[in-house]
Amino acid sequence: MNSDQIKKGPSRAPARAMLRATGLDDAAIARPLVAVVHTFTDVSPCNLTLRDLAQSVREGVIEGGGTPVEFNTIAVTDGIAMGSDGMRASLASRETIADSIELAVRGHCLDAMVLLVGCDKTIPAAAMAAARLDIPTVILYGGTIMPGHCPSRAGQDAEDRALTVQDVFEAVGAHAAGRIDDAGLDAIERHACPGAGACGGQFTANTMAMVLTALGLSALGDNDVPAVDPDKHAIARACGRRVMQRLSDGAAYPRELITPTSLRNAARAVAATAGSTNAVLHLLAIAHEAGIHFDLEEFEAASVNTPVIADLKPGGRYTAAEMHAVGGTALLLQALREGGLIEDAPTVTGRSMFAELDAAPDAPPQDVVRAIGNPIKPRGGYSILYGDLAPEGAIVKLAGHGRTRHQGPARVFDSEEAAFAAVQARDIRPGDVIVIRFEGPAGGPGMREMLAVTAALVGQGLGDDVALITDGRFSGATHGFMVGHVAPEAAHGGPIGRLRDGDIVRIDVASRRIDVDADLTSRTPATTPKRVAGGVLAKYARDVASASRGAVTTPFAAAAVSERRTPAEKQQAATQHNAIPAEVIA
Repeated sequence: MNSDQIKKGPSRAPARAMLRATGLDDAAIARPLVAVVHTFTDVSPCNLTLRDLAQSVREGVIEGGGTPVEFNTIAVTDGIAMGSDGMRASLASRETIADSIELAVRGHCLDAMVLLVGCDKTIPAAAMAAARLDIPTVILYGGTIMPGHCPSRAGQDAEDRALTVQDVFEAVGAHAAGRIDDAGLDAIERHACPGAGACGGQFTANTMAMVLTALGLSALGDNDVPAVDPDKHAIARACGRRVMQRLSDGAAYPRELITPTSLRNAARAVAATAGSTNAVLHLLAIAHEAGIHFDLEEFEAASVNTPVIADLKPGGRYTAAEMHAVGGTALLLQALREGGLIEDAPTVTGRSMFAELDAAPDAPPQDVVRAIGNPIKPRGGYSILYGDLAPEGAIVKLAGHGRTRHQGPARVFDSEEAAFAAVQARDIRPGDVIVIRFEGPAGGPGMREMLAVTAALVGQGLGDDVALITDGRFSGATHGFMVGHVAPEAAHGGPIGRLRDGDIVRIDVASRRIDVDADLTSRTPATTPKRVAGGVLAKYARDVASASRGAVTTPFAAAAVSERRTPAEKQQAATQHNAIPAEVIA
């Protein structure tokens, strides 16, 4: 076992002494040591249940013949940080979470891990850490929040519809436009988020939870179960037992699961659900950590060949909890398999994805997920663009609208705050192309999401009449004609830094172009604002790669050189060092 390094032989007596001080006896020390890592925090609903779920995972690890070792790491909640200076910490936290998991597990020479995650950056960070460490790993998403309901809508709308935090952001814009009053805004605020769980639409958290399933890092169905569902604890306990099975049989290690095939499956699942464009950023980063070449064109191929078949918010009607009630992710993957759009691949259960789909229960009649032959839209929810303004690429979000072309004058802002102030002051006109720059990974720093701006535009009724481009990114709750991840970013000399008010910008999805009627090469770029002088964000700005490469901070050359054992070698090691009694495994 890997943990033999800290517990075997006379020289390890000091380490054993410290382990005994935590309450472990000889038998517990002799067993495999399994990290149970969670991102619990009580600052938001997203990660609120994870500390309790960790106790159920611990029980499962013990039942499987292991000794659990519990760690906690951080989380930054986008829904709270959105629109503030705190949002600069969000994407940077992904790297810190992955780093902290890696350091804690490496530092204690642990044998396996179960990772419990609950929100936007914690989920990809867990997959990144799994790819780096390549030890038996199971990842469990804490689950979606249940939809909120506001029956009266403060007397302004009698419709009793499911609410998410997206509705609150859009209500802010509607309030600024005078479309709802103070009481209406207050009612939506108080009813949108009824309890524990991550944001309820196919926003970044639920999109990435689905990605974990498509990659095989989470068992089919586990991540669909809402945070407050009583069944979640039994699932967590099973995760503890499952990681011990994988340690015993030496199979389904993370780098055997994260492959070009599973990455393509995940990209197609995102396209089919019109999921968060942040998934592109995160899948690039996960592939990087696994040492796999996977670039932006993979996402274009996935989107152009995959129709939207899931009717999910932000562009559709249903929440993640409602999709779970009629069959969950299995419904989507079964439809994609029937359409020949995904390939079979191994999963952390030890069975293949198609075997798991065959075993999934029959779904009741439903209209959340359609057949491939009856799509909501004929192509996926995003496209990759290039052109004068994005030589390295950009992502246009296609969810929730039917437009594929926009041309208009640029309204250039050097920060999200400046753009938001203009929107709230009703200074944006139909036809405008709002440009928010110096918000990229390095320039932000931190590549903030523009949900406050985009939701305010929708709330004011401008969502179908304007376009927005940025070297920052969008929340999964964003919908409208939005182009993000423009690369190179302004802070790295990208042409977006040379735009001026009034330049005519053309966005054409059919030709995959984003261009401008101006000679940008003759202009002096705008000065990069200096927003941080030191600390973690300065370090992040120094190290972070382009959004077109996943905004990672680990060296590219190092990602593919870590030692990788074959399944046979892992099985041999498990047989030689396995301290789990055979009857326990059985």
